[in-house]
Amino acid sequence: MSRPLPVALAQAAPQPIGAPASAFAGEVEALAAGFPQARFMVFPELHLHGAQAPPEQREAELEASAEPLDGPRSKLLAELAGDLGVWLLPGSVCERGQDGALHNTALAFSPEGRLAAWYRKVFPWRPYEPYRPGDRFVVFDVPGAGRVGFAICYDVWFPEVARQLAWMGAEVIVNPVMTTTADRAQELVLARANAIVNQVYVISVNTAAPTGTGRSLVVDPEGRVRVEAGEAATVLTDVVDLDDVTRVRRYGTAGLNRMWDQFTDADQPIELPVYQGRIDPSRWNPAGDRPEEIP
Repeated sequence: MSRPLPVALAQAAPQPIGAPASAFAGEVEALAAGFPQARFMVFPELHLHGAQAPPEQREAELEASAEPLDGPRSKLLAELAGDLGVWLLPGSVCERGQDGALHNTALAFSPEGRLAAWYRKVFPWRPYEPYRPGDRFVVFDVPGAGRVGFAICYDVWFPEVARQLAWMGAEVIVNPVMTTTADRAQELVLARANAIVNQVYVISVNTAAPTGTGRSLVVDPEGRVRVEAGEAATVLTDVVDLDDVTRVRRYGTAGLNRMWDQFTDADQPIELPVYQGRIDPSRWNPAGDRPEEIP
């Protein structure tokens, strides 16, 4: 059974902080008009927070742009998604938490015009980012397609993030990025590695040159790059079939490796001292995914 999800990934320069709301609305409307079959639109990290101030004033600039989740920015984005009837992932935004803390928060708005999911970056890029870390991982369901998880930029350097999202049932991990540095080459390797070891799709959307280093891509559950951009502004389109995740987990990567079906009832728990925890074979299975036995 096919579970297609037509996606459009906007590798673009960020909107300047303080730009009118109509500027981003126009960007999304143009994307929807240019790619009318796309139902899932993704923008880079901090896409609405392009720097205007010099580096030494950047934190103050971000602080001034922060809003709570129920602020006017979220309401506008929800209305935009609803008007266009699409899933809108506008990248991450500067969120003002209830306690006043600044968070780097990814948002997902549904075609019904509601905030369907939000995720605070657990691993801010220290010492360069001023955000307070989030304290939980987030997945959400796209009806008719499957389950999506968030990982913002530097999160993917910690393999525990992708593993936890996959365990929570994510079949595709959306990774909004604002990489302006030379380590984009390593991030491309990590995108493929996280896809392979968790048998999930990975969608990594970076900021375009000259601000960022681009090279957005879509990786399938066996680690194959389906589409990849250069550094310039562009739109990547694809139709990812989330049933491929079911297929790969059932038959194995390259028809061989079935990591999620590794353990038997006779296996003992494996202690993980670094986490003060363990792998329990009885719980080693993605949420909602229990493949049939293969002869």
